[in-house]
Amino acid sequence: MGTIMQCVYSLSWRNWQPVAQGKGESGTRAAENQSGGVKKVEFGVVTNRRAVIASGVAVISSAAAFGFAGDGLAVVKQGLLAGRIPGLSEPDEQGWRTYQRPDDKSGGHGVGWSPIIPYKFSVPAPGEWDEVPVSIADLGGTEIDLRFASPKEGRLSVVVAPVLRFADDLGDNATIDRIGTPEKVISAFGPEVIGENVEGKVVSSQVAVHEGRTYYQFELEPPHVIITATAAGNRLYLFNVTGNGLQWKKHYKDLKRIADSFRVV
Repeated sequence: MGTIMQCVYSLSWRNWQPVAQGKGESGTRAAENQSGGVKKVEFGVVTNRRAVIASGVAVISSAAAFGFAGDGLAVVKQGLLAGRIPGLSEPDEQGWRTYQRPDDKSGGHGVGWSPIIPYKFSVPAPGEWDEVPVSIADLGGTEIDLRFASPKEGRLSVVVAPVLRFADDLGDNATIDRIGTPEKVISAFGPEVIGENVEGKVVSSQVAVHEGRTYYQFELEPPHVIITATAAGNRLYLFNVTGNGLQWKKHYKDLKRIADSFRVV
């Protein structure tokens, strides 16, 4: 069990003002409040993409790259597909199955890149979660490493992107805090996940440390999505869990538990 350090951030755009190109800076409204070991910070988010990129964080080109472009993703049963090796465990005593990225799983992540550090997460067996094929023809190219879907509960995707796309000085042992603050990360990637500006949509943000690795997690609505971000080696990892309105209302506890289970191992 890793030590968990959790900080909850409340994001507010009520005082956001448009920023001229080339002059954008994130405005942090400091009022920090220490209460019960939880640190709360309210800040505004700059939505100017050039300002975000200039601050060391880049954006990914399309919401479709994250597998959330539509609901018509057919779930396939575990089997050997191109570039795919089954990685789901048998259900544990609580009825949850763990997926761990197989060491031999292929992925077109660029010639010369080091092997992907495996990640894992858990899904409930009754939810009938299973892997969805990922095509290299998908928008976003080869950065989508995995998709899962449940006809009952929702969908998830894992994006693994080279950190050199965001900064050239992160080396081969990147951390999410070196890529950017929670404010900058959600400003850069939130619109790419949901396909629209995140202004007024971020319900909560938290920072947790598990076994020495820092994870940012953001909950947005509408649309309903939980985004977990971290970095390892020379890659950024984004774990995105979503569902439609009915699925979110009925299965929120399971979807949040799935999001919380994501680890790079």
